[in-house]
Amino acid sequence: MSPEELEAIAAKTLAHYEANAVRFWEGTKDHDVSQNIAALLENINAPAPFRLLDVGCGPGRDLVTFTMLGHHATGIEGAAQLAAMARTHSGCEVLQQNFLNLDLPEAHFDGVFANAVLFHVPGQALPGVLRALYGALKPGGVLFSSNPRGDGQEGWNGERYGSYHDLQGWQGFMSAAGFVELAHYYRPAGLPRDQQPWLASVWRKPETAPGL
Repeated sequence: MSPEELEAIAAKTLAHYEANAVRFWEGTKDHDVSQNIAALLENINAPAPFRLLDVGCGPGRDLVTFTMLGHHATGIEGAAQLAAMARTHSGCEVLQQNFLNLDLPEAHFDGVFANAVLFHVPGQALPGVLRALYGALKPGGVLFSSNPRGDGQEGWNGERYGSYHDLQGWQGFMSAAGFVELAHYYRPAGLPRDQQPWLASVWRKPETAPGL
């Protein structure tokens, strides 16, 4: 796809969230993602409180949780109304940025929380997004991701674009970006695999670059 086509995909997907911001908040504010939050926090080796980046933070539900746990959280959200809601709900700094044009501080965060968001990135653009998140992590920092799983297919689901990776495909993207896998699991917990549509995984940025 051309850069213009990628930008059009991002714009249309963000427009959907912009138009449905209040409905999205009402539908997700009570979701229990404590398993995912614990998977990130328990793998961070730095002394607390942690500097955390909530990628695709939406209206700020998880920013509130991180703040209540005593950490310093920053959000990234592409939809302007959701970003404004996140600032109001959490009191945290929320950067309004498009995934295709991330501008993040280098080696700044102990952890990156990417819950139900990176699947919106077209596969062609995913390596660049992962490189940006890798760069924003401190050496030894941890990235958590959770995505609806599939067989590598991507395309439109209504007004939202999605890429649906299986475990091997996702491992390939993450390893190519330099991350080392710590764990993966399927959600919701306690159900047969065919009733677990979400693939969650935890990754570490090495303390030193390969070959050093």
